Amino acid sequence: MSANEVLVEVKDLEKHFKLGKNSILRAVDGISFSIHKGETLGLVGESGCGKSTVGRTITQLYSLTGGEVLFNQERLHMARSKEEQKKFKRSMQMIFQDPYSSLNPRMTVQEIIGEGLLIHRPNMSKKERDYRVVELLELVGLNQKHAYRYPHEFSGGQRQRVGIARALAVEPQFIVADEPIAALDVSIQAQIVNLLKNLQEEKGLTYLFIAHDLSMVKHISDRIAVMYLGKIVEMGDSEELYEKPLHPYTEALLSAIPLPDPKLERSRERIILKGDVPSPTNLPSGCRFRTRCPKAMDICSQIEPAFREAEPGRFVACHLFE
Repeated sequence: MSANEVLVEVKDLEKHFKLGKNSILRAVDGISFSIHKGETLGLVGESGCGKSTVGRTITQLYSLTGGEVLFNQERLHMARSKEEQKKFKRSMQMIFQDPYSSLNPRMTVQEIIGEGLLIHRPNMSKKERDYRVVELLELVGLNQKHAYRYPHEFSGGQRQRVGIARALAVEPQFIVADEPIAALDVSIQAQIVNLLKNLQEEKGLTYLFIAHDLSMVKHISDRIAVMYLGKIVEMGDSEELYEKPLHPYTEALLSAIPLPDPKLERSRERIILKGDVPSPTNLPSGCRFRTRCPKAMDICSQIEPAFREAEPGRFVACHLFE
């Protein structure tokens, strides 16, 4: 991993959805981070915190409301020619959460994987395209005979492998993996994570790995960003964040991970968060986590904490560290 070369830079990113005349859902509300070439940044948080919206906005599936996204120091989401847009879309691909709904049931695997090649490599002959599809299937642990089958003939894990092969077809530099293991059996999840790690080493890929399961994110991520209600509340090195979480929300998430040792599991204290997650259309004043935080102070309801460097390489948005 290069410590200097930044591939993706997100600055004050906002994505709001208008729900009615006076109602705005602030799905992503001013977040900043960068991802270095060859790195995996894990983005975690509860369902509805805005993490998938971040991935979809970066890859231009959603238009942004505010801020900017830089890819290889070039600004995305600007009015560009069709050729320039195709170049960016070729450079960044997405692996979707649900392998059951993200593959067209009327297309064979060969057509699904070959579709990107048809769009981005129009000069490729059919023979070359078919050969490339088989090459990609073998790369993800499938084989030639799978090319002529339809999605319904595969298991969940195999379908996700097809989704990965489709993302790799146009040789992207950057992949957003949007909860790629959430819909899979636990026994298959580790296989898919290991496959993604191997592909990263082989192809020099850069990942944004989105998940709500902190235990699996640790195995693939170099750094982790924790999201809550449209904001990043903590970010840091994967190992350090696990060993010493700074934000009370990160502490609560980590306390929910089961320990393999039954004695330790029985003796440790779980942090049970009180109340429900507030609505993103009606956010609390000050710190967004204060309504559920066991360490909330008076200042938390008055002033929103700044996202700042509390320790070298460790960023947190919490008044406890100001």
